[in-house]
Amino acid sequence: MTETAATPPFAGLTPDCVLNAIDACGLRTDGRLLALNSYENRVYQIGIEDAAPIVAKFYRPARWSDAAIAEEHAFSAELAEAEIPVVPPLTINGATLHTFEGYRFAVFTRRGGRAPELDDLDTLEWLGRFMGRIHSLGALTPFQLRPAINPDTFGITPRRFLLDNGFIPADLREAWESVSAQALDGVKRCYERAGDTSSIRLHGDCHAGNILWTDDGPHFVDFDDCRSGPAIQDLWMMLSGERADMTVQLSAIMEGYESFADFNARELHLVEALRTLRLLHYSAWLAQRWDDPAFPAAFPWFNTQRYWQDRVLELREQVALMDEPPLPLRGF
Repeated sequence: MTETAATPPFAGLTPDCVLNAIDACGLRTDGRLLALNSYENRVYQIGIEDAAPIVAKFYRPARWSDAAIAEEHAFSAELAEAEIPVVPPLTINGATLHTFEGYRFAVFTRRGGRAPELDDLDTLEWLGRFMGRIHSLGALTPFQLRPAINPDTFGITPRRFLLDNGFIPADLREAWESVSAQALDGVKRCYERAGDTSSIRLHGDCHAGNILWTDDGPHFVDFDDCRSGPAIQDLWMMLSGERADMTVQLSAIMEGYESFADFNARELHLVEALRTLRLLHYSAWLAQRWDDPAFPAAFPWFNTQRYWQDRVLELREQVALMDEPPLPLRGF
């Protein structure tokens, strides 16, 4: 199937297409199909005859090359082989990446779970142990094709896209353009204070929705955004609340993390910088996907006057936060 600029990216991915794709792999579907919560890709739970259901992820066309997807699969497989609780793609007919009618997809074991309780310090320490193991392995070799998380890819480029494509309302453009430039200046200062930091293979999008918890502990899913970057990128999204709360939470995470990996405390200068970059990247991500009908339906508040007013205020807060001292690393 060939996509054009005017064609929604998943226009041809009908239920029949999804089921036929899985059947073509040699798995016999039983007709049950449940769409799971995903916007970047399309993810389904699919019933299999005389077996447990599987989960299939259909990749957004043209986002990643086959080789970049192969790096994602190899990284998660490497983690699984080290007995780190992740969910790698299944190898079927000697491959983890499959193609059907122009759509690329991977098949995964279905794993249930609930969101972790990130306000529980024991939970944070447990997560810290596994993040330390992920990063210890991630530091052994670099990605060759997956992009990095840095001020260019997550800040300068997204900002340019939003301005060049007219997403900022005319009466707010000057304010947003000014405060976003100030924010990037603040990011630059944070990186200068951090100095040289290591860039390792990361999960890249390690928020609570990508961590599933069972009575046996956590497991990590969806390595679709795995990238290179500083270790703190996979840790700061577990922090919330006021500064005092985040200090306690960070100490709990590090209690587990440093059992398996060394942490460069200078990376704490990057916490608010990375938060700022994520805010800019998120707005551009929504804008870049606006031709996908799923996005206006799921995010009706995007690109409204109120949305951009809130982003101006949000970035102003980040400009101030980036000039505050970093979180203290208690006990280390």
